[in-house]
Amino acid sequence: MTLPACFLTADAAGAAEAIAIHVLDRASWTDWRAAQASTTLTWVDANNFTPAAGSLLLLPGADGRPRGVLAAIADANDPFALAHLPALLPPGVYRVAADSPLQVDPALLQLGWGLGAYRFDRYVTLPRAPARLVLAGAPDAAAQAQLAATVLVRDLVNTPTEQMGPEQLQAVAETIARAHGAHCHAIVGDALLSENFPTIHAVGRASHRAPRLIVLEWGDPAHPRVAIVGKGVCFDTGGLDLKSADGMRWMKKDMGGAAHALALAQLVMAMKLPVRMQVLVPAVENAIAANAFRPGEVIVTRAGLSVEVDNTDAEGRLVLCDALAYAAESKPGVLIDFATLTGAARVALGPEVPALFANDEAQAASFLGAGERVRDRVWRMPLWRPYLSYLKSNVADLANSGPSRMAGAISAALYLERFVPEGQPWLHLDAYAWNDGERPGRPAGGEAQGLRAAFEFLRTR
Repeated sequence: MTLPACFLTADAAGAAEAIAIHVLDRASWTDWRAAQASTTLTWVDANNFTPAAGSLLLLPGADGRPRGVLAAIADANDPFALAHLPALLPPGVYRVAADSPLQVDPALLQLGWGLGAYRFDRYVTLPRAPARLVLAGAPDAAAQAQLAATVLVRDLVNTPTEQMGPEQLQAVAETIARAHGAHCHAIVGDALLSENFPTIHAVGRASHRAPRLIVLEWGDPAHPRVAIVGKGVCFDTGGLDLKSADGMRWMKKDMGGAAHALALAQLVMAMKLPVRMQVLVPAVENAIAANAFRPGEVIVTRAGLSVEVDNTDAEGRLVLCDALAYAAESKPGVLIDFATLTGAARVALGPEVPALFANDEAQAASFLGAGERVRDRVWRMPLWRPYLSYLKSNVADLANSGPSRMAGAISAALYLERFVPEGQPWLHLDAYAWNDGERPGRPAGGEAQGLRAAFEFLRTR
């Protein structure tokens, strides 16, 4: 097990000199003060330190160097409780003191510290290294696997499209497959037509980089079948229904669903869950060229339903519908898709809370409970079927969009549901996959949302 650079094991060089972190909250504040020397209290009061969550204070030693840290938190069960420390503490080596008023679960501490230490440094030299943490015991394998999966999502989403197009997503999937003994292949370009994936081909055909369906398979055929689908629109111009400059600015992140699907696959394989897993990533670039698909075109999908293209900027549901139909053919017990699908979901729930749609009550409840347990919450939205009228077409079975601006996230989910066979359990996460600003443990840029919840949901099944 290779630890990230922000961690040291207890027997590593330099670990013995680690600076002690004293974790406390409002409830433990009075008792902690009562046990301190007057000089320490003078320093604390002179710096106006109070035990408000997120507060931080270095305690000086006799030589003027830091001898300790006060770190106030609100909830020891929150994996992000101490995630601000790697970036705010001076570079050096730290440990949670054995006599700290509060002891954070080692696995949560490892996960949160690693998330707080993350910075995307592919194109820039960072001004400083994050503070390093000495782990009290052996590294927690599950925490490290979840950290690695989250970092994968962030790195993939943060990488510009020039270096993260359909072929690069395929290369990532192949690398993950090789590391875990999985099989990976792709259906590329015009082969999508001969293999009956017409909507994936239509959306991606105008790009100079061929569209493809990436397929990763792993696990014992005797184990329960799980299918994971991720929207892989590596850049979205909007097509002929061109986005505005503001709307196009961050569209490198429109493959966030694919990033989540690949990261969840990596996590499942790293933790060796007893499942037979199929991962599908329809990877395209929605570009503009003479052969771009047009508003008004009718595409007969893999499922046999005809779809009228009302708007070329509603392309994500087009690439997903063929992938969902294909995933359902193997009748998996669990079918999950991740997608940065609609701005309407962000209007409804904001940037931090993914929208969950589900056609199975038991699986929906299980997923919501999993998110609560691991503090990776999602919010369930309704599949309000009367809104299918927003997708009415006069020339096809349905349209991919419509004139109404109402209930955009719901109508998009209803579109996808048409391609899920009756009786097939299905979960759909409409996530932002992005942090607009900086928060502890959540730097601006690509973000994993619902990933840990999905893993907990699968693990506990």
